[in-house]
Amino acid sequence: MSAAEKLTIDIYSDVMCPWCLIGYGQLQKALEMLDGEIEAELRWRPFELNPDMPQEGEGQEAHLQRKYGRSAEEGAAVRGRMKEIADSAGVSLSPEGEGEGRPAMMWNTRDCHKLLGLALEAMGPQVQTQLKLALFKAHFNHRKDLSDREVLLDIAASVGLHREAAKAALDDAELEARVVAEERQAWDLNISGVPAMIVEGKFMIPGAQAPEVYVNALRRVVEKSRAKAAEA
Repeated sequence: MSAAEKLTIDIYSDVMCPWCLIGYGQLQKALEMLDGEIEAELRWRPFELNPDMPQEGEGQEAHLQRKYGRSAEEGAAVRGRMKEIADSAGVSLSPEGEGEGRPAMMWNTRDCHKLLGLALEAMGPQVQTQLKLALFKAHFNHRKDLSDREVLLDIAASVGLHREAAKAALDDAELEARVVAEERQAWDLNISGVPAMIVEGKFMIPGAQAPEVYVNALRRVVEKSRAKAAEA
């Protein structure tokens, strides 16, 4: 049997985005279906859905009503549908434990993206993915304040990042500039919503897709890459 084709997938995403968590779950199902055929290295890239969100955050329901003009009933229907899709993707958007008594909030995520950048640079893509999933869990399941730096440092330490290095990263102007530059790059790539997955630096898969869609898209990337290599 031939060796699995190795692909790099850059995922533009925001921690506040439920569809980004769903998309990750669907992608994992696709990669399981492609076991032995395709192996993927995931790297998370920054995208802020609400870059002007104040430090004190905003209630989720009020935010979505203001941003999208949804009624409370429409919002509840959308959340119900997302929960169903999330469950089928093997991920959870439901509060649990300490999160059950806390309101759903939206937070400024610039500091989250700085720590994700540090994780990738210092410890590699696997630890970065662990941090991303820990941030998702903190937000959707435990409903923690992700604008609180002590909360973020606890989460960073939980996946193996050195606490002092993480603390320094939050005040690192150069790291913040790289986050901003990557966000500008997303706009240059015509990414206006997330998740958006860039495979091998040039093939885009927008939105949270069904596993079968990811399977077909990744196979097409491999076919195109092999055809190009054969022409060289």
